[in-house]
Amino acid sequence: MSSASVSIRHYPHAVQGWWAVAVFTVAAGLSYTDRFILGVIVDPLRAELHLSDVQIGILQGTAFAVLYSVIGLPFGRIADLVPRRHLLVAAVALWSLGTVFCGISHSFGTLFASRLLVGVGEAALAPAAMSLIGDYFKPEFRALPTGIFFTGMVAGGGGAIAVGGFLLSTAQHGAFSAIPIVGGLTPWRAVLAILGIAGFAVAALFLTLSEPGKRDFSSSELRSRLLALGDVFAVFRRKYALLLPLYGAMAIGSIVDYAILSWTPALLSRRFALTPGEIGAGLGGVAVAAALIGTPLGGALADWIAKRFGPLARIRLCAAALFAGLLAAPVGILSSPAATLAAVFLWIAISSLAGTIGIATTLDLLSQESRGLGTATIAFCNTLVGLGLGPTLVAYATEHVYGTPSAVGMALTTVVAPAILISGLLFCLAAVAARGNSFAEA
Repeated sequence: MSSASVSIRHYPHAVQGWWAVAVFTVAAGLSYTDRFILGVIVDPLRAELHLSDVQIGILQGTAFAVLYSVIGLPFGRIADLVPRRHLLVAAVALWSLGTVFCGISHSFGTLFASRLLVGVGEAALAPAAMSLIGDYFKPEFRALPTGIFFTGMVAGGGGAIAVGGFLLSTAQHGAFSAIPIVGGLTPWRAVLAILGIAGFAVAALFLTLSEPGKRDFSSSELRSRLLALGDVFAVFRRKYALLLPLYGAMAIGSIVDYAILSWTPALLSRRFALTPGEIGAGLGGVAVAAALIGTPLGGALADWIAKRFGPLARIRLCAAALFAGLLAAPVGILSSPAATLAAVFLWIAISSLAGTIGIATTLDLLSQESRGLGTATIAFCNTLVGLGLGPTLVAYATEHVYGTPSAVGMALTTVVAPAILISGLLFCLAAVAARGNSFAEA
C-alpha cells in the first residue's frame, strides 16, 4: 500500500466512532438551524427590510441552494482525499460567520451574499462526515450511525423553529439587552448573531476527533487525484439505472421537506394567529420529535432489512413510506393548528425514515473512495431541487396563483401533494431497477 492511500485495514474503537457521530449530529443540527432560521423571523425581517414573499423565498431557498449545491461537488471530492477534521473546522466557522453577517445585513443584496457564505460552509459537512463514518464503522453497521447523523439534520429544521421561536420571543422581551453588541440589535438580528456565535464553539469540537487512515498527500498528488475521476464515473455509469431514480426520489421528496419547514411557521402565524413562542414550541417540538423517531428508526430498519432480505429490499420500504406520506399532503388546508401539526409530524417522520434508508442504500452502492462525492451529489440534487424550488414555489403560488398572503396554506398543499406522489413513483422505479445491481465492497 502506498503512503498516499486513504484506505484503512482496521476500524477505530467504537467509542471513537460514536463520539464522532455525536459531534456530527450536533453540527448537523446547527447547520439546519442556521439554514431554516429565516422561516421563524420572516415577518419581522420582511417588515424591517421591506421585502416581498418572493424575496424571502429566494433568501430561504435559491440564495442558499445554488452555491451550496454547486460547491458541494468539489467539496465532496476534497473530503475523499484531505484530512476531514480540518475541513470540518473551517466549514463550521465559515457558515457561522455567514449567519452573523445575516444578522447585520440591511438590504436584500447583503442578506443574499451572507446566505451564499452560509451555503459554502455547510456544503462541506455531509461529505466529510459521511466519509469519516465510512472509516469509523464496518459496512454492516453503517446505516444506524448514518441515521443518527441525519437525525441532527432533520431535527435541526425543527430546532430552528423551536430555538428560533424561543430566542425571538426572548429577544422581544429584552432579555439580551445587557449583552454587548447583541443587546443593541433588533430581536430578529439578535437571534442570528447568537446562533452564529454558538457555531464557533461547535467548530472547536471537531478538533477532538481522530482521522483514520493516511491522508498525507503532497500538493501535486492532491491536484492529480482531485481530477482522477475515471473510477468514480465508471461506478455511476454501471449503476445509473438504479442511482438516477434514487437520487431523483430523494430530491423531489426534499421539495416537500423544505416547503413545509420554510412556510408552515408563516401559515400558523397568518391563518391561526399563533405567536412566535407558540409556533416555536408547537411546530419545533413536533418536527424534532418526528425526526428523533423517523431517522434512527430508518437506520435500524435499513440494517435489519439488509441482513434479512438483502440490501436492495430497503428501496421497497422507501416507496411504501412515501405513498403513506400522501396522508400529510393536506397540511396547508386543515382546519386547526393541531391538525396541521399532526400532518407535519407524519410527513417528517416518514421523510426521515425514507431519506435515511435511501441515503444509506445509495452510498453502499459506491466504493469508499467515492462516498464523499456520492454524498455531495445527494446534497447537490436535494438542495438544488428541494431548497431551490420548495420555498420559492410556495411563495410564487401564494403571490401569483392565489394572490394573497393569507393563501399560503393552499399554496403549500398545491406544491407538496404532487411532489410526494412523484417521489414515491421514483422509489418504485428504483426498486425495479435494483434487480441485477450489487453493492460495492467496502
